[in-house]
Amino acid sequence: MSYDRIMAIVESPSPTTTRLPHVDPLESARQRLIVALDVPDAASAARLVDRLEGTCTWFKVGLELFVAAGPAVLEPLLKQGHSIFLDLKFHDIPNTVAGAVRSAAGLGAKMMTVHAAGGPAMLEAARGALDGLANPPELLAVTLLTSMDASQMRATGLERTPAEQVELLARMGLAAGMRGFVCSPQEVGAVRVLTGPGGILVVPGIRPAGADAGDQKRIATPAETLRAGASYLVVGRPITQATDPAAAARSIVAEMATAVCMDK
Repeated sequence: MSYDRIMAIVESPSPTTTRLPHVDPLESARQRLIVALDVPDAASAARLVDRLEGTCTWFKVGLELFVAAGPAVLEPLLKQGHSIFLDLKFHDIPNTVAGAVRSAAGLGAKMMTVHAAGGPAMLEAARGALDGLANPPELLAVTLLTSMDASQMRATGLERTPAEQVELLARMGLAAGMRGFVCSPQEVGAVRVLTGPGGILVVPGIRPAGADAGDQKRIATPAETLRAGASYLVVGRPITQATDPAAAARSIVAEMATAVCMDK
């Protein structure tokens, strides 16, 4: 959808709605896109960030890049004014996770992750590790990886459906004091009901119509996922492996903007 058409939706509310203050839907969408820097080294990350200049404000740093380049890889992103989602998915005994969270909290990321499957004691320890910090990152509990489906779950001894497992972990996380979660597009609506409007829901497994699903099992399009209740979308390969990553990012932001318009 073109920018002019998007703005027409925003500027022309239905007769039953009250006109809202002007919000640029493209800018709103841009600020809700997180591009995954799933690349093997700092030089590759720097080149990709340069190619995406102006298309997004958030970048995800996950295990591949963090293990290869270390904490220093965050510094240039921060200097350029970008927001960082540090997706290391800590999962260990409570004391170890608390220490890791405490160490990672000083790196400048705005959001970071732990695995909800670590249990309530681990989640409580992780949350407690942020107490007293002046500007703590938002701590998100990862519910169920988007690569998991019912057959993968049965192989690990889990007989619940993915939806049932995600709901169980989200309820457990909320009881442990978590207010943010990572879940697939297929569960985001149900998790939004549990968290209410104040919850922060970060959703990977985003694939534009016609894109290759890769190893992702539980996926949806950008607009569908935002309409279901997502706060942020994490997009990797559809952007990073595109011939023109910036054009791919702009196309996804434009689709996201149509969902943002529908919220106004």
